[in-house]
Amino acid sequence: MKKIFVVLTAALLAASLAGCAKKGANVDNSLDKLKSKGVFVLGLDDSFPPMGFRDEKNEIVGFDIDLAKEVAKRLGVKFKAQPINWDSKEQELNSGKIDCIWNGLTITEERKASLCFTKPYLANKQVVVVRKESGIESLSDLYGKIIALQSGSSAEDAVNDTPDFQKGVKDIVYLDQNLMALNDLMIGGVDGVVMDSVVAEYAIAESKLPLVTLEESLASEEYGVAFRKSDEQLAQGVQKVLEEMAADGTVARISNGWFGSDITVIGK
Repeated sequence: MKKIFVVLTAALLAASLAGCAKKGANVDNSLDKLKSKGVFVLGLDDSFPPMGFRDEKNEIVGFDIDLAKEVAKRLGVKFKAQPINWDSKEQELNSGKIDCIWNGLTITEERKASLCFTKPYLANKQVVVVRKESGIESLSDLYGKIIALQSGSSAEDAVNDTPDFQKGVKDIVYLDQNLMALNDLMIGGVDGVVMDSVVAEYAIAESKLPLVTLEESLASEEYGVAFRKSDEQLAQGVQKVLEEMAADGTVARISNGWFGSDITVIGK
């Protein structure tokens, strides 16, 4: 009976992973290959606080980094954070330069068509950041104004999926980093910045800049860890470790360290 339960549990885990390829004639030994290689290479945008960014010592730190380091440790491999061009993240993954994309990556139907995702580990939404004294209080107040966002991000997808809002704004400025967009907002180059709420709230709290997020959001979403479409075994292995970390309190401890509370959705 116990053996049957274990087999059923493994099957349910495999079925729940988002966008993973069906097993066919090719044997998937991606987790075994990673362990043989001995290092887990995580691809990220290194200017995306608090998920992954460089601190005052120029070291890459962040919530996702802490989670991934613990996963690598429990898998028995070393950890390496590899900065990539976010616009070409899937190419970087499919070329084999990195083993996963783990950096506040939103799970979307389009991405599931070409990537294998873990279950969601964090809930998020796309919000607009504005200057506190701008008088902008709703999305409609931005009609006829200029917004900025990170090129290739889920913020871009959210704007594209909200045609009335997209048509209403005067112009959209596409930048390489969210921090560049916030700087542009502070000097008055744009009137609002569309970005992840998790990142926006952290940036505002840490910088103490006179910025606020609008209550009205553009889209709700969830973060997942993405692997090559064929690497279902590796995705399963990482998901299993994340669930173990959630069960023993490690995920909550890491989340509390970055956000002051456990905002994760693993096993919930």
